[in-house]
Amino acid sequence: MEAITTAGTFFDGISARPRPVTLRLTFRLEIVGEDVSRDWSLLDLRASEAAPPLMRIGHAQGPESVEFADAPFAQALTARCPDLNRTEGGGGLTRLVLWSIAAGVSVLLTAIYGVPAASGLLAPLVPQAVESQLGRSVDGQIVTLLGDPPLCNEAAARAVLDRLTARLAEGMVLPTTPQVSVRRHSVANALALPGGRVILLSDIIAKARNGDELAGILAHEFGHVAARDPMRSVITAGGTSFLLSLVLGDLTGSTVLVTVGQAAISAGYSRDAERAADAYAVAAVKRAGGDGAALAAILERITDADDEKPDAVSFLRSHPFTAERAARIRSLAGEKPAGPGILSEAEWASLQGICPKPAKPEKRKPADGETTTPTEKL
Repeated sequence: MEAITTAGTFFDGISARPRPVTLRLTFRLEIVGEDVSRDWSLLDLRASEAAPPLMRIGHAQGPESVEFADAPFAQALTARCPDLNRTEGGGGLTRLVLWSIAAGVSVLLTAIYGVPAASGLLAPLVPQAVESQLGRSVDGQIVTLLGDPPLCNEAAARAVLDRLTARLAEGMVLPTTPQVSVRRHSVANALALPGGRVILLSDIIAKARNGDELAGILAHEFGHVAARDPMRSVITAGGTSFLLSLVLGDLTGSTVLVTVGQAAISAGYSRDAERAADAYAVAAVKRAGGDGAALAAILERITDADDEKPDAVSFLRSHPFTAERAARIRSLAGEKPAGPGILSEAEWASLQGICPKPAKPEKRKPADGETTTPTEKL
C-alpha cells in the first residue's frame, strides 16, 4: 500500500500545548514528532468536528487527536477508514470533552487536597541547603513584587535588632539561624520565608509602641520558621502553579517563582499553625523577659487600622486575627512581668530609627545677579 505523508499537529488531550508532527498513512496511521510516537489502527480513527480545510482525527480509545489541512491526505484517509465518521458513544468530540473535564477535575482536586497534604510531608525532608537557596530566590522575588523598597540598615538600630533576634532565638528549636531584614514600606507586615529568612516592613515597627510588641511579631514569625510553615506554603503554591501551568501549556520557572512570591506575601496559614506560632511567640518573649501579651495588643491595633483602610496589605491579611486568638495569647502570657521589658527605652528609640528618613537636598542660594526660575525651586 502506497504511503502518504503530511504535516499535522498533535494534542494529547490533557494539556492545551500543540506539538508539530508528521503523519504517515499506510494500512495504519503513524504519528511521529518530538516526544511523540503513535501507531494507530485505521479501525480506531474517528473524525471530529472541524472547519474545512482543517480535519481533526481522534482515537476511539483515548483523548489524543491530530489535526491537518491536506485535502488529498484527507481523501485517502477517508477511503481507507470505514469507521472514520462513526459516532457511537457520543462521538469523538464528546469523548474529548469528557476526557478534558476529567483531567481538569483531577488537577483541581490534586491542587486543593493532594498538594497541601504532600507539602506537609515533604517540607521536613527538604535539605537545609536547598531551602536556604530557595529562600534567597523567594526573598528577591518578594522585594521585586513590593516595588524594590530600600533596605534599612542604620548601624546602631541594626545592632539592637540583632541582639533582640539573638535573645528571642535563644532556647528556640529552629532549623537554622534566623536572618531578619527590614525594608522601608508604608504597610505593616512581616513575612517568614524558607531558610529562616524574615522580612519586616518598616511600618510594623512604626505601629509598635514598645520593644515587647515588636518582639512578639518577630517571635511569631520565628514560630512559623520552627514549624517549617514557609516551606510548606512554598511547596503548596509552587506545586499548584506547576499543575495549572502543565494543563495550560505555560510551564516556565519564572511563572512558578512569581506565583510563589505572591503566595508568600499573602500566604494564609491554618488556624492551627497560627495558634502554634502565637504560643511559640508568647513563650519566647516571656523567656526573654518581656510581656507575652504585647503580641495581642499590637495585633488588635493593626486590626483597627485595617478596618479603617480595608484595602491595606497588612500583617492581618496574611495572619487573620480574632478576639479568640487575643484571649488565648493573654491567657498564655499571664501577668505582666516587672521591669522595662525586653528593650530599654534607649534601645527601643534606637531601633525605631532603623529606617531614617531620606535627607532633603539643601536649597541652593542663587549667585549674585542670578534669578531663580520656578523649576529651580525645591
